[in-house]
Amino acid sequence: MFYWLIDLSNTVPGLGGLHSFLNVFRYITFRTGGAIATGALFVFLFGPWIIDHLRIRQGKGQPIRTDGPQSHLVTKKGTPTMGGLMILSGLVVSTVLWANPLNPYVWIVLAVTLGFGFVGFYDDYLKVTKQTSSGFGGRIRLVLEAVIALAACYALVRLGRDAQSTSLAVPFFKDVIINFGWFFVIFGAFVIVGAGNAVNLTDGLDGLAIVPVMVASASFGLIAYLAGNVVFSDYLQINYVAGTGELAILCGAVLGAGLGFLWFNAPPASIFMGDTGSLALGGMLGSIAVAVKHEIVLAVIGGLFVLEAVSVIVQVTSFKLTGKRIFRMAPIHHHFEQLGWTEPQIVIRFWIISVMLALAGLATLKLR
Repeated sequence: MFYWLIDLSNTVPGLGGLHSFLNVFRYITFRTGGAIATGALFVFLFGPWIIDHLRIRQGKGQPIRTDGPQSHLVTKKGTPTMGGLMILSGLVVSTVLWANPLNPYVWIVLAVTLGFGFVGFYDDYLKVTKQTSSGFGGRIRLVLEAVIALAACYALVRLGRDAQSTSLAVPFFKDVIINFGWFFVIFGAFVIVGAGNAVNLTDGLDGLAIVPVMVASASFGLIAYLAGNVVFSDYLQINYVAGTGELAILCGAVLGAGLGFLWFNAPPASIFMGDTGSLALGGMLGSIAVAVKHEIVLAVIGGLFVLEAVSVIVQVTSFKLTGKRIFRMAPIHHHFEQLGWTEPQIVIRFWIISVMLALAGLATLKLR
C-alpha cells in the first residue's frame, strides 16, 4: 500500500517534501520492521475477541487424542482451536500494508500459505463439529496440499525462466548445482508439502511450534533479503533470485503475528494454533525455501520439524514391520513426556534446539 503513496507523491505537484519522507518506505529493512510491528499489534488488539468468538462457536473446544498423553485429557480439555486464524489475519494485513503489491513472489507464497490454511481450517472444522481428533481423510488432504504446491512450484519455475529456477544448490559447495529440469516442480512440491506436515506434527504442546516457526521465519527473512540483493548474493556466492527480497517482509509479518499469538498460546494456552495455523506456516516456509533456492538449508534450520516428522515415520514403519515401537509415543515430544519431562521443559529445550539449528543453517551462507 505504501508503494502507492510513493507513486502519488511523485505525480502530484507540490508533494516533493512528502516524497522525500516516504522514500524510506522503499527500503526492505524498514518495511520488514513495520510488518513485524503491525503483525504483533494486530494480534494483540484483536486476539482476545477472536479467542472469545471461537470459544463460543466451538463449545467444547478441540477434541483431545485419546491415544495421546492422558494428562492432556484434563489440562487441555475445552481449549478452543483454529488460533491460526489470528496469525493468518495479522500476516495478511501486514503483508498488504508493507509489501510491494507488484511483486509476484509475495503473492505466490501468500497463496500457498492461505491455501494450506484453508485445508487446515476445514480439517479443524470437522474435528470440532464432529468432536473427533481426526478430520477428513489423510490422502485427500495430501492431494489438496500437493495440488496447491505443484501450482506454486510451476509458477516459480516460470517466473525464473532460467536453469537456476529448476536447480538445487548444495550448501558448503558453491559449484555443486543439480539441475532437475521440470522434475523440480515435483521436488519443490514435496518440500512444501513436507514442511507443512512437519510443522503440523510439531504442534502438540503449548507454544512448542510457534517459536521454532518464528525462528525459521526470521532466518529465511534474512536469506530472502540476501538472495534478492545482487551485491550480497555475489559476495556470499549464493544464488541471486531477483525480487525475492520482498519475502523478508512476509517473514517479518509472521514473526510479528507469531509474537502476538505466543502471548495467548504460552502455557497454559488460551487457544491452540490448530491445523489452520501449522499447515499454513509450514507451507509458507517451504515455499519461501523453494523460491530463494535454499531447500536443503530448510532441512537444517527446520531440523526440529524434520525430527518430529521422522519420529512419526520411524514409529509407524517399525510397528507395521515388526510390531514394536521405537519411541514410547510419537511425535517425539510425546516420547519425552512419557519419560517424565514436564511440558515447559520440553518446550523450552526444543526452542533452544531450534535456535541452534537456525544458527547452523545460517552458517552455510558463508561456508562455501
